[in-house]
Amino acid sequence: MRIVFFGTPQFAVPTLEKLLNHSEFEVLAVVTQPDKRRERGNKLIPSPVKAIATAHNLPVWQPDRVKKDTETLTQLKQSDADVFVVVAYGQILSSKILNMPKLGCINVHGSILPKYRGAAPIQWCLYNGEKETGITTMLMDVGMDTGPMLQIATTPIGLLDNTQDLAERLAGIGGDLLVETLLKLERQEIQPIPQDNLEATYAPLIQKQDYGLDWSKSAIQLHNQIRGFYPNCTATFRNNLLKITASAPLDSVSDLPPELQELIHKLPDLSNLSDRPGVVVSIAKGIGAIVQTGEGLLLVREVQLAGKRPQSGWDFVNGTRLTVGEVFGAGS
Repeated sequence: MRIVFFGTPQFAVPTLEKLLNHSEFEVLAVVTQPDKRRERGNKLIPSPVKAIATAHNLPVWQPDRVKKDTETLTQLKQSDADVFVVVAYGQILSSKILNMPKLGCINVHGSILPKYRGAAPIQWCLYNGEKETGITTMLMDVGMDTGPMLQIATTPIGLLDNTQDLAERLAGIGGDLLVETLLKLERQEIQPIPQDNLEATYAPLIQKQDYGLDWSKSAIQLHNQIRGFYPNCTATFRNNLLKITASAPLDSVSDLPPELQELIHKLPDLSNLSDRPGVVVSIAKGIGAIVQTGEGLLLVREVQLAGKRPQSGWDFVNGTRLTVGEVFGAGS
């Protein structure tokens, strides 16, 4: 099967690698976003997908706007591909592109469609406290993740899973599911299933204002925001901006890993602790600060001070000499 692969971030890499390592597939070329200037020195950095493609000596096409790029459109047409595979590419494909390959364009999407259509399904799934998510392969149409579904694979979500954890797991699942989908599609063993638009929900791009923590929310809401929008959620501490990158809601102790449960059970009775939202009501030795929220207590497990590397909640307590009664403010 002759394939042109569209993808950009690390999430797409396992799928590309699965295709490259499978004897039934020939990857003809890769389409990815233009190199971006990042890190110190403002150097141009290739996408993770481009790095893999280059290592395998594949042609790489990087149009600024694939729908308008005459050269890329000509190359795509001349590739005579059986299928275009799209995994987190980052640009919308025109109907002209969608109609080029014999078997159509197959998308690997990081949710159980029709829930969480859009650019950030993993983040919003965690933010909303879902207990399960998955990968859907689908035939693309001109809509935003609205095409008929081909196959679905699911995975449970742990209470401490964050966006990075879940993305890594889903990326592996997506690669396996895509291979299975392509083989079944070629053998005509799959019947596409239309999505129920009435069940659809949306996962838009994350905005800067989504990162600010409001301590009047419940502990579980704050925890889901921290892990869903990892590693960018912010609070203030002693008038400085602080990222909180890992937490645990203490009203869900039974859902936590055994080693964390054991540490928390050694703490004094937490049920008697209460203060206004944002106030540090206790210190969990070896773990970090326990903060009062609008409903319940939140354990701060990892933070990042401006200009510094992430550190454990306990190192933060020791390094700042944090004491009970101090206050975490709202982020921005």
